Amino acid sequence: HVQLVESGGGSVQAGGSLRLSCTASGYAYSYCMGWFRQAPGKEREGVATINGNGSTRYADSVKGRFTISKDNAKNILYLQMNSLKPEDTAMYHCAATRGSCGYALTSGVTDYRGPGTQVTVS
Repeated sequence: HVQLVESGGGSVQAGGSLRLSCTASGYAYSYCMGWFRQAPGKEREGVATINGNGSTRYADSVKGRFTISKDNAKNILYLQMNSLKPEDTAMYHCAATRGSCGYALTSGVTDYRGPGTQVTVS
């Protein structure tokens, strides 16, 4: 049973930084893990993914600003967000999928996701 719980969201001014954390359990290391976001009135979109080998993918909108990483020993997934913009405002969800990271990032479809943490940039 996969469980994902996010933390680290909050309110920040444009140009600021936040680090999101996701404590995960019950998943296989081969799963693709990632961060997804959904703003009010918008579709869910992939932000960043990392596969079992540590390879990462990013949405074009966050490349160079966000960094995804994971600590396998602690079962924690991170998203370091720098140079935040108002358009980054959304509910951010940690997610896991047995499928490919490429498909998950572009489609937003995952097998499991956490309840989310709100990020507001003003």
